[in-house]
Amino acid sequence: MLTVEGLRSGYGHIEALRGVSLEVRAGEIVTLIGANGAGKSTLLMTVCGNPRATAGRILFDGRDITRLPTHAIVRGGIAQVPEGRRIFPRLTVRENLLLGATPDGGRGMDARLARVFAIFPRLEERLSQRGGTLSGGEQQMLAIGRALMGRPRLLLLDEPSLGLAPLVVRQIFRVIRELNERDGMTVFLVEQNAYHALRLAHRGYVMVNGAIAMTGSGAGLLADPEIRAAYLDGGPGAGPAQPGATQPGATQP
Repeated sequence: MLTVEGLRSGYGHIEALRGVSLEVRAGEIVTLIGANGAGKSTLLMTVCGNPRATAGRILFDGRDITRLPTHAIVRGGIAQVPEGRRIFPRLTVRENLLLGATPDGGRGMDARLARVFAIFPRLEERLSQRGGTLSGGEQQMLAIGRALMGRPRLLLLDEPSLGLAPLVVRQIFRVIRELNERDGMTVFLVEQNAYHALRLAHRGYVMVNGAIAMTGSGAGLLADPEIRAAYLDGGPGAGPAQPGATQPGATQP
């Protein structure tokens, strides 16, 4: 569904992506892990057209979207939930959600809202409340719900667990799994919590200094000693050990 080939991108004279190549197949959850500043968020933003790629190609369903404007990329079926949520704090929950439906004209609004409320009942309870008064977990629900209002085929999630309590993190990851398993949603997940991300993902990539350093199955990367040392056993994405994971399955790209 999504193919990235030799992608380079950055900010002014700073090159954040250095020839990144990866793919996300239809129906998969693919995760991208790496340290702060590795270029993970820049990759998601470049897929959506801001910043622009300076070299390489981005293909969505075989169509080259590298030079398309962001609104055309969104209308084509890609939605991004940005790092830090970035909801509109002065708008109500309802108004935030309705903004997510604008790319294709907002047809079937009631059905879209009903779907979001089925996933996040708390949002229906807070419908008239301003976004800025919600808790961090509720704001993350709102950000995901807003993206789903556009009925995307590919959902880009950037650090959905950032700053949330463990109970809320588990809820958010459960929703991601349900969207994939029940609705067939394809998900590309950027996440510092490597333990949760790799347990969830079918496949994963590891980014180091703007380049892909390793790839493999989610379970394989979770069991890989190098990944455990860097991101799990006291690393930035540390989490509890996963019992029974013994097959590395990770490869150099």
